[in-house]
Amino acid sequence: MSSSDQINPAFSYQRLAGAALGGMCGDALGMPVEGWQSQEISRRYGRLDSMQAGRLPAGSYTDDSQMMIAILKTLADQGRLDGPHLSQEFLRTFEPRRGYGTRIFGVMQRLAAGAAWDGAGTDSLGNGGAMRVGVLGAYYADDLEACQRAAYDQCRITHQHPQGLAGAVAQSLAVGMACRMGASGEIPAPHDFLSEIAGRVEAMDAHTAARLKAMPSLPRGDEAAARQALTQAYACDVTAAEAVPPALGAFLAAENAEQAIVLAVSLGGDTDTIGAMAGALAGAYWGLDALPAAWLNGLENGDQGRDYVLSLCPRAISVKSG
Repeated sequence: MSSSDQINPAFSYQRLAGAALGGMCGDALGMPVEGWQSQEISRRYGRLDSMQAGRLPAGSYTDDSQMMIAILKTLADQGRLDGPHLSQEFLRTFEPRRGYGTRIFGVMQRLAAGAAWDGAGTDSLGNGGAMRVGVLGAYYADDLEACQRAAYDQCRITHQHPQGLAGAVAQSLAVGMACRMGASGEIPAPHDFLSEIAGRVEAMDAHTAARLKAMPSLPRGDEAAARQALTQAYACDVTAAEAVPPALGAFLAAENAEQAIVLAVSLGGDTDTIGAMAGALAGAYWGLDALPAAWLNGLENGDQGRDYVLSLCPRAISVKSG
């Protein structure tokens, strides 16, 4: 056990790296089936539990993880969520081949032209602010008020619609709560877990709060039943209000990290993003070591790949602890 684990079990290398790499695993696992229907995924792969090639090579991450890495780099450099720094990290690392939505190209153009960090975003209700925020939830697990503020601010760089903002805050809070519960050994009670998050975001957007409260009954450990319930309840699309709840549902229905991520990508729709969000939750709750070794070994590992991400985690912890 590291010294940071002893000081604050909810904020540790295992949980921060778990959120980062769990998100990358979910992103890469869901990448080849993005936009597919749940039934199509089942027909083609059965249980999709191994990295497959799609529009990118097997194990590659998409824009979801690229923006998450930018947040983690900002935390490692600044010891906090710094909007101006993060906006420039988003711009510096922007690779269109990762699959960014067309709207983000305009955001990047405005940032490159000198727009303020909080002046380039648009009135989007998409899930882009939520897909990348897992490491922030783990970083601020010891202070959910700070977690909420940081999640809100990072979202404003690209997404300024109340639903986009509320979705980002909900996902970040969920990861922070997952860290706390994982550290204490508490099994999340779905109703209580979702009610607390919904209560915190309701003033920001009542619709997002209502969609969180609309979670169906989820038999824990039964992937088939949970998949059916979640696909009937949510569109699982690119909107924050229809992507964040099923990601939380996949986590809450699972008995281990692998099951949470496999369930998430089996739902169809925006699979890389729902997978990334469920993966961040799973890694935060069960820890880095609970993620399947075959997945970790199969992740992209270039200049800003798996090992680079892992190297940022102790830096971020050290800066925060200092």
